[in-house]
Amino acid sequence: MAADWLGSLVSINCGVTLGVYQGEVSSVDQVSQTISLRQPFHNGIKCPVPEVTFSAMDIKELKILEIRNGSSQVGVADSGPTSLGHYGRNGRSGGNGVPVSSAPMAVPRKGEPRSREGLTSPQQCSKSYGERHLEAPGQNKGFRRRHNSWSSSSRGPNQATPKKNGLKNGGGAMKNKDDECFGDGMDEGLDTDFDFEGNLALFDKAAVFSQIDTSERRGNGARSRGTPGERTPSRYRHDENILEGKPIVYRQITVPQHGGKEYCTDSGLVVPSVSFELHKRLLSVAERHGLTLERRLEMTGVCASQMALTLLGGPNRLTPKNVHQRPTVALLCGPHVQGAQGVSCGRHLANHEVEVILFLPNFVKMLESITNELMLFSKTGGKQVSSVKDLPDTPVDLVINCLDCHENAFLRDQPWYRAAADWANQNRAPVLSIDPPVSGQEQAVEAKWSLSLGLPLPLAESAGRVYLCDIGVPRQVFQEVGIKYHSPFGCKFVIPLHSA
Repeated sequence: MAADWLGSLVSINCGVTLGVYQGEVSSVDQVSQTISLRQPFHNGIKCPVPEVTFSAMDIKELKILEIRNGSSQVGVADSGPTSLGHYGRNGRSGGNGVPVSSAPMAVPRKGEPRSREGLTSPQQCSKSYGERHLEAPGQNKGFRRRHNSWSSSSRGPNQATPKKNGLKNGGGAMKNKDDECFGDGMDEGLDTDFDFEGNLALFDKAAVFSQIDTSERRGNGARSRGTPGERTPSRYRHDENILEGKPIVYRQITVPQHGGKEYCTDSGLVVPSVSFELHKRLLSVAERHGLTLERRLEMTGVCASQMALTLLGGPNRLTPKNVHQRPTVALLCGPHVQGAQGVSCGRHLANHEVEVILFLPNFVKMLESITNELMLFSKTGGKQVSSVKDLPDTPVDLVINCLDCHENAFLRDQPWYRAAADWANQNRAPVLSIDPPVSGQEQAVEAKWSLSLGLPLPLAESAGRVYLCDIGVPRQVFQEVGIKYHSPFGCKFVIPLHSA
């Protein structure tokens, strides 16, 4: 009797722990109560061993999928450990080997009624064993196709399957089509809890991450060559540079003699101060190479006016919609080169719709540079006064101080100088000093900002916050006076300096 089942395709459910096995019956031992399957599949995956043997005590449910010994018939063995080799054949076969029985028999356990869930439709058995397992890996078990399972489960245990004859049952053909379309029932496996730990144990984390690392190394190409310690990271942050740069040198300017103070820029570059004698020699060499006084005055005026416009509010203040609140700037200039720099700055400010009041005392003879700058300033519409009494009594927006001179300290004893300095200190407006003198001389007007030219001088604390402007001195001119120079300005012409 047991030999009749050899070659048949069966499905053996061994519970949650061992899972479900499917394969071809190779042997059935009634004495030891064992059954062997060759070419087995475990939970839809082909087993690495050619044959698996099961004991009757481990079998929870046994389903016969296809009988290959003789005519093709279907039978289902119900759950529970039971004796093997006593399943009788059921149904009859047609001429083409397709079962014509409409109600395949389920073999229940002893003492239990027949189960409706164990019925298997002929449409399910018509598929080959290989076709069913090709569909299994990509299809969820809970949604595996089971034709007529709904219609079978909705009938009583003793009811026969309705025949496919629409004349007898009145629309039976349409009902069968509905059953095939909407009759997918839920598998019995959904009643049990999913084994998360068992499925997680099947995931080989080390192998997956090794495969990911291998694919990344292949994708990186030349960047992944070399020893593991020398490999550059495959991913970079937004603030990391892919190209390896040289170490940053922050002291890029060296002077032949220390000026007394050192400053640093916002990026950390060190800018040393120079003495007035070295600064004067630098400008003299630059003038010999073509950087004339007129060019320096123009460059200084542009940089100073840009800084002043920023201090006045920049685009927030100087807009076409704000013409009724034009800023007012008072320029205090002396009869020297520093005064000519102030006049040049006032001309550029007046060109930018700033109301400029220029104070310059009357002298019988003035420098040619001042005379030229005054002629240009007179064409801007700015106001020029020679007496402190003509300066505004109300506070202005900004005071630009160009009264001091590096070489002639006796000007501070002049009445016009003291009067102008007193007016600036009493006006309560912020003061910007252009090219102030070195720290050995006391500042008559306390400034909030100071603008140095080219390289800074060692300024006193009363000079306020120090700024540096680029007046266009070439690098080789610095080298001629013994200064190793690298521009600290970057993309700007005026930069702030901080005490180191």
